[in-house]
Amino acid sequence: MNVNAQQVKKETELGKLLREAAMEDNTVIIITLNEPWAVPDSLFDLFLESLNTGNGTQRLVNHLVVVALDLQAYQRCSTRHPHCYFLTTEGIDFSNEALFMTTTYLTMMWRRTNFLRSVLELGYNYIFSDTDIIWFQDPFPRFFPDADFQIACDEFHGDPKDKGNWPNGGFKFVRSNNRTIEFYKFWNASRETYPGANEQEILNKIKFDPYIDTIGLEMRFLSTDYFGGFCNPSKDLDLVCTMHANCCYGLDNKVKDLRITLEDWRKYTSLNATEKATHKSTWSVPENCRYDVDLVHNFEATTHLLLYCANTSLLLSIKGIPAHPRRRTAK
Repeated sequence: MNVNAQQVKKETELGKLLREAAMEDNTVIIITLNEPWAVPDSLFDLFLESLNTGNGTQRLVNHLVVVALDLQAYQRCSTRHPHCYFLTTEGIDFSNEALFMTTTYLTMMWRRTNFLRSVLELGYNYIFSDTDIIWFQDPFPRFFPDADFQIACDEFHGDPKDKGNWPNGGFKFVRSNNRTIEFYKFWNASRETYPGANEQEILNKIKFDPYIDTIGLEMRFLSTDYFGGFCNPSKDLDLVCTMHANCCYGLDNKVKDLRITLEDWRKYTSLNATEKATHKSTWSVPENCRYDVDLVHNFEATTHLLLYCANTSLLLSIKGIPAHPRRRTAK
């Protein structure tokens, strides 16, 4: 079978899988998985456990599409879940843990971003969730009905339209339309402008670009009250929908602290109304990840102001940021 025939076959398989998993409005939930995250008692098992036991999340399980990045992850997924897709990348082995900002990590992140664009091009909306996220409650009531692209934050400043918010690409809800497809093309083309950067770093730059307004993309940033993480945990356990093991490095650390997070949630939801009113519940995490959180916060404190001002012509000229990458007009 030649390369083109193989590609057509894979696209046909993906379309069939998406149809089987989609909600009535053509929305799917997507996670990606490689072997270290897929082994028993690792992140994949924790993710499924949270989805199967959360408040209103059980109905979402059958709409989950697990994208396996290596054969071992695909085989493991097939024993746990009905909707598994093997995303191959020629010449790359994703079966080992991809350490942050290594070549393998960057390749994996951009492969994921381009795959998500293909989902949009097939006409499907999606929630993308990193696998190191625990789901406590159905997130759909917290999404904005008028937004094309909405994304969780490491730090949220209070205004969902404020582009100074610090987004995290590990959780987003994207609607399929010409605007989002064009945005993803622009996002990928921006790699030429910012070589060596990961997809989240580039998003933090292009979110200020006037081209976003030109194509009419409605972007919203999701509050950490609902979509928290170790960088900035949700403070109200009645409101929290998800918790992300961000600001945390190392698979073992993520697994241990997310397990604690799930236990904290179960203890809280076991309380009756009187107990909840009189008992101040807080998270026991970060524990294993606490040093990583401190390091990240110290670093980000020195960089947030520059990124927040990245839309000013003064900073653009000081930094010598090149002209916009290739552009297209959305229909």
